[in-house]
Amino acid sequence: MSFRIAKAVRPLFLLLLLPIMVSGQQQQDIPVTLESPHNTMYVHLYYLQEDSYQPEVAARTLYGIQDSIEANRLAIQLKQILDGKGLYVRLNLIPQNPNFIDSTSQNAVFTPFPDELPDVYLTKFGEEWYYSEETVESIPGLHKKVYPFGMDILLNMLPKLGQNKVLGLAVWQYLGLVILLVLAILLHVLLIGLLNPIVARFSRSKLYPSLIGRDLIGKITRIISVLIILRFIRMFLPPLQLPIETANFAFITINIITTFLFVILALRIIDVVMKYAEKFTQKTTSRLDEQLIPIIKRVLQAIVVAAGIIQILHILHVNVTTLVAGISIGGLALALAAQDTLKNLFGSVTIFMDKPFQIGDWINFSGVDGTVEEVGVRSTRVRTFANSLVYVPNGKLADMTINNYGERSYRRYSTTISLTYDTPPLLINKFVAGLKEIVAAHPQTRKDYYEIHLNGMSASSLDILFYIFFAVPGWGDELKAKHEILIAVIELAETLGVRFAFPTSTIHVEELPGAGSNSPDYEREEAKLDAKMADYMKRFQQKHQ
Repeated sequence: MSFRIAKAVRPLFLLLLLPIMVSGQQQQDIPVTLESPHNTMYVHLYYLQEDSYQPEVAARTLYGIQDSIEANRLAIQLKQILDGKGLYVRLNLIPQNPNFIDSTSQNAVFTPFPDELPDVYLTKFGEEWYYSEETVESIPGLHKKVYPFGMDILLNMLPKLGQNKVLGLAVWQYLGLVILLVLAILLHVLLIGLLNPIVARFSRSKLYPSLIGRDLIGKITRIISVLIILRFIRMFLPPLQLPIETANFAFITINIITTFLFVILALRIIDVVMKYAEKFTQKTTSRLDEQLIPIIKRVLQAIVVAAGIIQILHILHVNVTTLVAGISIGGLALALAAQDTLKNLFGSVTIFMDKPFQIGDWINFSGVDGTVEEVGVRSTRVRTFANSLVYVPNGKLADMTINNYGERSYRRYSTTISLTYDTPPLLINKFVAGLKEIVAAHPQTRKDYYEIHLNGMSASSLDILFYIFFAVPGWGDELKAKHEILIAVIELAETLGVRFAFPTSTIHVEELPGAGSNSPDYEREEAKLDAKMADYMKRFQQKHQ
């Protein structure tokens, strides 16, 4: 084990920042028998190793090739395909049964790499197993895919430049790794400059040129650049003919990093799309879409992450079907452990379907009074009027009694205006009539229903019920309208000479000997009162036009 770790430290670490693994096993000559898939693949690979190199023997595993030179070339190319794609042949997993039958096709067929190389398979002819005719025909095409741009010629030239080995790699392989690393760095610098304006152009719109910031555009650009570089490295690694275990480990790692970067890129694209979606929802009158956007965003993010995890498990050759089956066995325990989470999830669905409130509504429940800021998958966020945040699990919120002030068509205001007992009935009637005209003239009051009447005689005052409604969208508008109405009530009382009463205990002396009366001198002529009120209402209407 220590020997393997020591040999793992190789220059590919500089390129991929990954350790390299090599086997270094000693082999002995084996008999050429093709009685099983295991024996056939073993013969093919064994007689193309450096210390047992006999391509004419390896070529015997190919079916239907008469030309020995062509057969040798195809056998070598097939191994180069496996090495170039980093496909490590685990001989202990290859069937040794001469009568092996594929469970899917029910034929004597064995495919070593069904996902990576479905066209490469062995089949039984007579009593022996060979690489099939379809496999033999597909070798040249597969070889060009693995070694494009004439790299197959480079493959035959480079090894001749230096065969001295250090830590298991030849000099020409070290040189190739250094060149590949330098080219990757230069390509990254070039791609950043080229991709940045392109990404910015596709991310921004003419209507909202500053909606997507430079930081987000820079992150997307760097991710795309690294993905292209990984593809570049993957394309030019095969000609270096690294040891199969090293190549296998490198390709698996590159695939995992690529999948991870695709997940990050998808999440960044979702961020861009959701920003434009949020901007679009601001133009609509309904607030349901504003409530829906965060939920859609989280669902999309969860789908992307789950797909990435499944893909990584697939790269690591984990049987996802078996894994899901294992999870389902423990599904009951998982459901019991996550019942609160599931309850919150169904609570969010209930809130979305029933729509008891929307983002921006003023709601009250269980002593919490505030404005809804966000409805998430697990919880709802409410901003209280003390500017604090309250997070309520959706499962509990769906079972609560919610008072939604935001759904009010009108906002009620009810108060009592108290007058002193010495106010004449005529003046009371004129004052009440003036109050009604104020409500009728104000632009933000309900005109079809309000109640203003002398409604009681308390211990120290005559009480007028002032019961009205404001037609305003928010609490701030309600406070502003209420302020204007109350100021108008005070000004009307001052104009007509009406005095407000307040709870007191006083000794009232109507008249002292030798002095005039202490009672206020009210205006009792109706014509003068009408003139005063008409003059005030004219000024009030001009003020609120």
